[in-house]
Amino acid sequence: MVTCRKLILVLIVVSLFIKQSHSQAYFLPPSDQLRKDRLNKVVWTETAILAVTSIGLYYLWYKKFPKSRFHLFNDRHEWMQIDKVGHAATAYNISAMQYDLLRWCGVKQHDAILSSSLTSLAYMSIIEIMDGFSKEWGFSSYDMLANISGTALFAAQQYGWNEQRIGLKASARFTPFAKESKSLLGHNWASRLMKDYNGQTYWLTFNLRSFLPVNSDVPTWLNLSVGYGAEGMLRAKKNIPDTMYKNYNSQRYRQFYFAPDADLFRIPGNGAMQSTFYLTKFLKTPAPAIEFNSKRKIKLHAIYF
Repeated sequence: MVTCRKLILVLIVVSLFIKQSHSQAYFLPPSDQLRKDRLNKVVWTETAILAVTSIGLYYLWYKKFPKSRFHLFNDRHEWMQIDKVGHAATAYNISAMQYDLLRWCGVKQHDAILSSSLTSLAYMSIIEIMDGFSKEWGFSSYDMLANISGTALFAAQQYGWNEQRIGLKASARFTPFAKESKSLLGHNWASRLMKDYNGQTYWLTFNLRSFLPVNSDVPTWLNLSVGYGAEGMLRAKKNIPDTMYKNYNSQRYRQFYFAPDADLFRIPGNGAMQSTFYLTKFLKTPAPAIEFNSKRKIKLHAIYF
């Protein structure tokens, strides 16, 4: 739930600049010189949205729960680490999108990489700090490690290749588990997409053309991806005995996927089309998939979301 909020925040910021980029052949093209007018808009817009979001989140969520002194919380074994992979994916995508915005403003590459990485970590740290002062939770060092990992994946590629050849994406679907634990997994469709970790899958996706010679005939948008998910989770660490749930008769298990993917924003086209595809670059394209799971079973999915 937290990771989705942070990613939505950046998407709102990016969307504010779409209209200005529609007439361009490439969405958010890097500028050769510093554009202070653009940079001021980005900085002030992000600052305002971040302030409003943080204050709103405090009053709508954290204020309802008892406070405590700042403390740590060990959640390493919760949700079969799906939430940790989600943190890494969100931190990666915030870094990548922030970098594109700063380069569009004409910020130099090194400064853009550093600023984007620090901005991503700052965004992701706000929730952790609030958790740290909440009696119900606590500051998770494992969440922060995941945030740093996602940011590092972005920065290492940008420094080494000057492009993102390997990305982190997400996909989500509805599962029947939410009906058995609505308080934790969501009461309605929106909360279920954000809170039901059984339906969330995170993908490490490789752009094939980026690793091949320039004259290769492989499409620029074609990717191969490996995914990770888990099912059977009604509680963070372990489920209450099955007798508590009439319709629940499954065990907790991990899922690993192999599937094709597409970077739709790499397809040549007009600004409007590219801007739309850009805002969905963190989402895995629905496609056939092979599933290998810890129950030692193999499944074929005609279309997997």
